Amino acid sequence: MAKLRHSTAYAAKARKLSDAMDILKGLGFSGRQSNRAACYTLLAMLDLRPSQPWSSATGPCRGITPIIAFIAAKYKIFYAPNTRETIRDEAVKFFVEFGILIRNPDDPHRPVNSGKTVYQVESNVLALFRTYGGPAWPLNLTRYLDSRSRILKTLKRERKLKRIPVTLPSRGAVTISPGGPCEVFCRRFHGKRKSGSQKIRTT
Repeated sequence: MAKLRHSTAYAAKARKLSDAMDILKGLGFSGRQSNRAACYTLLAMLDLRPSQPWSSATGPCRGITPIIAFIAAKYKIFYAPNTRETIRDEAVKFFVEFGILIRNPDDPHRPVNSGKTVYQVESNVLALFRTYGGPAWPLNLTRYLDSRSRILKTLKRERKLKRIPVTLPSRGAVTISPGGPCEVFCRRFHGKRKSGSQKIRTT
């Protein structure tokens, strides 16, 4: 009986991994972007256990360490603490770039290098994932792919609005991420500049 349960659990995990890989490839992710680390990360971000249907997917906010902890607890795949960059570089980075994940939706002004940084599945993608395995999946996937450019433009516009404009000494202008080291430097430089010196101004 124990052997049967183990076999059933193993089959459920393998099936979920295969499903996640199929989804990522359907979204156009390459081999590296749809590897095991990426698939397990996706499952963690959807809070999906091996036995749960895709319709049960949710969108919790999770950082890299909680992602690794979920994968270990529910899929018995153990990533060492020093592999955080692997999860970030081989999965999370691509997911954010393609609009699958939103960085710091709870606090958009949180520095990108903060230890409190979290991610959440974008709402349109979450709705799509919940239909995987059902008759509506192929059509919903096609519709999402057709609308992805518009969704990405909206996300990029929102990120741009959250950036801070900076005037350089040369009168040129750039924008920086809020709360990051560049902002800290600029504000300190601006606060300490001597009278008559060139200035870097944040607006």
